[in-house]
Amino acid sequence: MTTAPIIIHTDGAATGNPGPGGYGIVMQYGQHRKELSKGFRLTTNNRMELLAVVDALKELKRRDLDVLIYTDSQYVAHAVEKGWLLNWMKKGFRNKKNVDLWRDYIEVSKGLHLKFIWIKGHAGHIENERCDQLAVQASMSPKHIDLAYENGING
Repeated sequence: MTTAPIIIHTDGAATGNPGPGGYGIVMQYGQHRKELSKGFRLTTNNRMELLAVVDALKELKRRDLDVLIYTDSQYVAHAVEKGWLLNWMKKGFRNKKNVDLWRDYIEVSKGLHLKFIWIKGHAGHIENERCDQLAVQASMSPKHIDLAYENGING
């Protein structure tokens, strides 16, 4: 029996880059919809784009799922879909940023059937626009600390 895929939309934002940042997530499965966001006092846009994906995948209760991830981050989408991440892993992530988050991604993606779809940001895609709103709102009142970034680890 084939089930419909879970659809995840993500976006990240950082003012100043680095600066206060946040992410927004919209998850959909059938008639179910969930929105998530989180703000950080000091981070980067790429970290927020990637953390949005990691945290969305952590929300999944089952691992044997087809998941479509829509992102306006070429950094995230291409790293997975074009095999960059596999090459980075083979080279021990030498001279790469956000290694902590990429390692988290590798762990939370195990068992999932993922497909990343890059979409142009700020182009009227309804769910991407909603994720952007959530990310920007979260960045305006950051309640979390991106410890790895602030401690100079993998930034």
